[in-house]
Amino acid sequence: MTRILLADDHAVVRRGLRLVLEGEPDLEVVAEAGDGAEAVRLGLRDDVELAVLDVSMPRMTGLQAARELTSRRGDLRVLILSMHDNEQYLFEALRAGASGYVLKSVADRDLVEACRATMRGEPFLYPGAVRALMRDFVERARRGESPPDDPLTPRETEIVKLVAESRTTREIAAELVLSEKTVERHRTNILAKLGMRDRVELVRYAIRRGLVEP
Repeated sequence: MTRILLADDHAVVRRGLRLVLEGEPDLEVVAEAGDGAEAVRLGLRDDVELAVLDVSMPRMTGLQAARELTSRRGDLRVLILSMHDNEQYLFEALRAGASGYVLKSVADRDLVEACRATMRGEPFLYPGAVRALMRDFVERARRGESPPDDPLTPRETEIVKLVAESRTTREIAAELVLSEKTVERHRTNILAKLGMRDRVELVRYAIRRGLVEP
């Protein structure tokens, strides 16, 4: 029996996915989360073997939660769920340590097999994702490139997400338990690292990274 954490900010979606999963004799949902921070807390429980995380959630995205969980629990398997057939989200999911990427539009068909494949130690990617990875690999090989590392720290990534959600400096400081001056310093460093000038460019970056929905 594979014990699963299911994380999605829409209760109706969670209910539907739970029905799909628990219709199988070898899958059991033992925990549910409505946001990324809660998913991290529950995903650290010993009885959770597989975390199924929606890519776009409040507080922390599924991608951020995946990075946190895979760094703190090497034995935990992670799947990313998304409504977006988006290459950037796919690449970010794999970089975050996810074993697979499942489109919500075909979750009733693919999710069960994705869970089983992941627990066998196999990756699960839908056909379009495989083509995207092959295209990216071929292009990088042709240019002699390797994938760039993320220049931002986890804290800086948190701040980018909150800025992109139109949170004020005061609100960000309160949520992250930092001084407003520290938040401003982080924002200055982020802009310098990314070679950007203002919030508009940061929002575009956040969308490309899958930190917020377009």
